[in-house]
Amino acid sequence: MAVRAIRGATQLEVDEREHLLERSAELVKAVLEANDLDREDLISILFTVTPDLHSEFPAVAGRQIGLTDVPLMCMQEIDVPHALPRVVRMMVHAESPRSREKIQHVYLHGAVALRPDLTGAQ
Repeated sequence: MAVRAIRGATQLEVDEREHLLERSAELVKAVLEANDLDREDLISILFTVTPDLHSEFPAVAGRQIGLTDVPLMCMQEIDVPHALPRVVRMMVHAESPRSREKIQHVYLHGAVALRPDLTGAQ
């Protein structure tokens, strides 16, 4: 079985802890569902946040939805002046029988603007 990297992102309305946890959990669940993945398929998840987000670690949302034995790590994005604000990004590393072309990357809420080529928002 191949190891695949799956991208995802979501944009928050405000930097509030519960909102960040809700959107982060929504993103993780959406990526797992879109790619028919179970917890056992996961190798690791890397989360990044834009510098304007600091109310909580997105990995906490992963733990809250049961990813207690999956390595999770949070980092801060580069502070680029024209970057989309209040964005949580993630890269999931997972074992999957899907070909690279069949992997579904997930962009939610305002983050669809980051990759309109992958979201049909062109």
